[in-house]
Amino acid sequence: MVTTADIIDEVREIIEERTLLRHPFYQAWQQGTLTLDHLRAYASQYQHHVLAFPQYVSAAHAICPDMSDRQELLENLIEEERGEENHPELWLRFAEGVGASRDDVVRSAPLPETQRLVDTFRDATARRSFAEACTALYVYESQVPEVAKTKIAGLRQHHGIGDERTLKFFDVHIGADEVHAEVGAGMVRRHTTGDASRAAVLRTARECAGALWGFLDGVHREYVTA
Repeated sequence: MVTTADIIDEVREIIEERTLLRHPFYQAWQQGTLTLDHLRAYASQYQHHVLAFPQYVSAAHAICPDMSDRQELLENLIEEERGEENHPELWLRFAEGVGASRDDVVRSAPLPETQRLVDTFRDATARRSFAEACTALYVYESQVPEVAKTKIAGLRQHHGIGDERTLKFFDVHIGADEVHAEVGAGMVRRHTTGDASRAAVLRTARECAGALWGFLDGVHREYVTA
């Protein structure tokens, strides 16, 4: 018997179980208990995911069987990498805005949980079905707008950081990822066919949501509670 429930509703339920805004690290960000040292360490670790994200999108584009979906992914990829204000560059500007050395961030070694995050998303977007690749992108992009809003609010309120250069990475992702998540949801729906495909999509959603949560576990353990 083929399940008829909306696959995105099921994916959202999985995301809700590990929604990033409930993680202790982001709770501390919102409450103002993180120091600039904590933020600098976080910036160094998160840059590994930010730097790899265009490659996740590119991998999904490479296995996409549909021209119109490839065009949507291409637009996403162009936004990530085009020009001097590409998203990895914007992240480095945020890192500098909280006092980190650009060179130190670029040279930072990933924690095991950081490496696991990157490896999980690389695998999901490059070595599985297109539906699973879209699911991986959706699990991340659907959470980014609200997370970005709370990060901006915390930086402004607790650290007095409100300049455009430092906050632009978060600003651009609020609107952009609302669109990307909506488009991605449609791709997941269209390319999830049959019970086996649905099971694979849900498994990938759990793995990616867990990897994102685990990344924050690593950062929180290594730099906040150690």
